[in-house]
Amino acid sequence: MRIVFFGSPAPALLSLQRLLERGHSVALVVTQPDKPAGRGRRMTPSAVKSFALERGIPVLEPARIRTDGAVLGRIQDVAPEVNVVVAYGQIIPAPIIYAPPHHSLNVHFSLLPKYRGAAPVQWAVLNGEMETGVTIIELNEKMDEGDILARAGTKIGPQETAGELEARLAVLGAGLLLQTLEGIETLTPSPQDHSLASLAPKIRKEDGRIDWSESASAIDRKVRALAGRPGTYTFFRGRRLQLHKGRNLDAPGETRRPGEALSALGDGLKVACGGGSVYLVEELQPEGKTRMPAHAFSLGAKIRPGELLGGD
Repeated sequence: MRIVFFGSPAPALLSLQRLLERGHSVALVVTQPDKPAGRGRRMTPSAVKSFALERGIPVLEPARIRTDGAVLGRIQDVAPEVNVVVAYGQIIPAPIIYAPPHHSLNVHFSLLPKYRGAAPVQWAVLNGEMETGVTIIELNEKMDEGDILARAGTKIGPQETAGELEARLAVLGAGLLLQTLEGIETLTPSPQDHSLASLAPKIRKEDGRIDWSESASAIDRKVRALAGRPGTYTFFRGRRLQLHKGRNLDAPGETRRPGEALSALGDGLKVACGGGSVYLVEELQPEGKTRMPAHAFSLGAKIRPGELLGGD
């Protein structure tokens, strides 16, 4: 099929690659504009843009697609049979959605109607879900409310991070997309049950701050969900500590103040949490330094049992 592909980050890239491998013709890619990234804040293209340019596929990167009238004209010029949308990052207006004969398909990384929104994978991990998946919908003007064409579920591993889960869902979604396109003439769309809907709004940087009064299991979910993006952090001696990895010790500890350093062992730093639970910090990154084992940090910083993490 002749396709216009809308997508931006790395998880969208696999769907684009699989479309080309299967022999579909991607006539145009629409992606987010370059953004500053890294310590130097250099302007960096999206993963989808970089790949498209390497393959010689024309690229559009409108700052605001809803007000950029030129985009619809370009899509009409290439005359796609269908638009495919995977983690694009902007709300697409109706004239573009319905321009091709088969309109627009969206690959969403949740089992809709659960977790509509920008961060379905992170919220599934944050909320301790046991299962999630991928849904292919017919895109409409409302956020993730289109009719369902296909769904596929998968279990979430007990220590799986959002990044690891997202990578698996990208594979699952790419395969389901190809199956959907093969049967697009005969598939019967199913309306979503809106009474079962839940939201997965965009994660803010401040959402990554650790609240040690929460249980160790809740903190474990937060680190697994947000350590990769936007980052999880606490403060120690007035400086920020980025938390990269850890785990709930799943055993009650002594009742201490939340955030109190209990002990530093070879496998990490034990910290008291709410309800007498204990979280083991395994890897962290002090402000201005590189990522390191928490045990090595505790030795260098000479952390004393009873010191508190979490203050500004």
